[in-house]
Amino acid sequence: MPPADRSAPALLLGPLLRHVDPVSATLWVEVDRPCEVTVLDRRARTFSVAGHHYALVVVEDLEPGSVTPYEVHLDGTRVWPPEEPAFPPSRIRTPGGPGPFRLAFGSCRYASPATVEDSEGIPPDALDLYAARIAAQPQERWPDALVLLGDQVYADELTERTRSLLHRRRDARTERRALDDQVADFEEYTRLYYESWTDPQVRWLLSTIPSSMIFDDHEMIDDWNTSAAWRSEVSREPWWQGRITGGLVSYWVYQHLGNLSPRELSEDATWQAIQGLGDDDPIRDAEPLLRAMAELADAEPATIRWSYVRHWGDARLIMVDSRAGRVLEEQHRRMLDEDEFAWVETAMRRAVDEGVEHLIVGTSLPWLLPHAIHNLERWNETLNVRHHGRLRGRLAEKVRQGADLEHWAAFGHSFERLGAALTSVARGEHGRAPATALVLSGDVHHAYAAELVRPGALEARVHQLTVSPLHNQAPHPIRVGFRIGWSRAARRWTERLARLVKAEPTALEWEKRAGPFFGNQIGELVLSGREARFLLSVSELGDEQLREVLDEPLSDA
Repeated sequence: MPPADRSAPALLLGPLLRHVDPVSATLWVEVDRPCEVTVLDRRARTFSVAGHHYALVVVEDLEPGSVTPYEVHLDGTRVWPPEEPAFPPSRIRTPGGPGPFRLAFGSCRYASPATVEDSEGIPPDALDLYAARIAAQPQERWPDALVLLGDQVYADELTERTRSLLHRRRDARTERRALDDQVADFEEYTRLYYESWTDPQVRWLLSTIPSSMIFDDHEMIDDWNTSAAWRSEVSREPWWQGRITGGLVSYWVYQHLGNLSPRELSEDATWQAIQGLGDDDPIRDAEPLLRAMAELADAEPATIRWSYVRHWGDARLIMVDSRAGRVLEEQHRRMLDEDEFAWVETAMRRAVDEGVEHLIVGTSLPWLLPHAIHNLERWNETLNVRHHGRLRGRLAEKVRQGADLEHWAAFGHSFERLGAALTSVARGEHGRAPATALVLSGDVHHAYAAELVRPGALEARVHQLTVSPLHNQAPHPIRVGFRIGWSRAARRWTERLARLVKAEPTALEWEKRAGPFFGNQIGELVLSGREARFLLSVSELGDEQLREVLDEPLSDA
């Protein structure tokens, strides 16, 4: 939490290098009091939320393909880099330079190694080990981007240290006792980000590699927006409104704001309203604005777009919100509403029009799952739709929530629509096809690579690349379950189960190319022209370094 008052402002979190394009960058910080933040002679005043102070500095007029070291000053005093840095200087590298484009990605990072107990059995943090590995390499081998695909913090799984801190803070109100082992409001969410982003390795990594983020369920609560029945049940809880409001406000401040480009910032109503807070008010309290935004976003998801696009020259990332904007009415379930899906499809076509070689879709939840799990989700959705409101429907809903059957396959219409959009791009129906169409995901606490093999005659290769977790664990039963999920016997059995209830089969066919891999892990894409490779590095208990376990070609180039 913020330290006691000192004579000069202090840097609490960051700097985080966020959006970077060929000519501009944004850097995010949290500080302990109102001040002016300066980076490369660009200045920004802080704004506050519930007594916490933040700034986003927009650095423009950079050169494409340039490398620019930077410092952070608060009211004229340098606070970054540290006086005795343990890592190379933080710098901004803009796209457009020579060599391949390297993208690191992963998901599901629980707390940090310094705050978990050895008894939890969590392997070494892949993100920490990755930071140490690249710091020892030539800068030409550093990644150009880091994509974090959800569960950057866990609001419903707390370390003992955080539980102790929150218990000391809380009073004896009933709603607080009901959330004894979970966070309850914005103030408690801030603790999760301090816990996750202050270890030295990750702090340096986030200061020098531009990051793109999207939430999954644990930023809010496990199984967030699984179904209409789940939503109805949780909405009746007296603590829910404070929880979801605090979760969305903290996500906007700590993650979403940095996802926006300078142009998007200039068009974002919430950010512009914060910028409009008077300079004569040193506090510039944004809490009422953000609370109103969050309450409206929860009640009417279409009022905000959490999805966004990253432009990386020959590569284009379309990051998709597959949590907050779901349509949950049982007879019309959709992963994305109509406007959001149309936005995604338009972004795909625009990428093709602009000649990208690699179309990347980021979604926290895998699109292509192990076949047996896909079939179970189709079976379960069919039962829920057909028997909604009756005993079989209620039993199917219990199975859905208990087994976490809520990936793309559990939203059959959306699964097929995303498949149609990707195959349309891969066929070259909107112009010259890219070399690859890649879906990056996390969530499922193991890693694998799968490739679409039907329909045939595709000009681009379509892959599902799933990497999870960065810092968590997969208990033995989960490992066994996912291994079985890829087996032929389990696929045949679940296909019969789905046919029994007349679940609509998919015309798409995919094959596992690699995996499953377990342990903490981080993936890398190496993109050069029309060539693409997928690298996977893993840490298990006892490892002191990452081990590269996969180098998989993804393109025909």
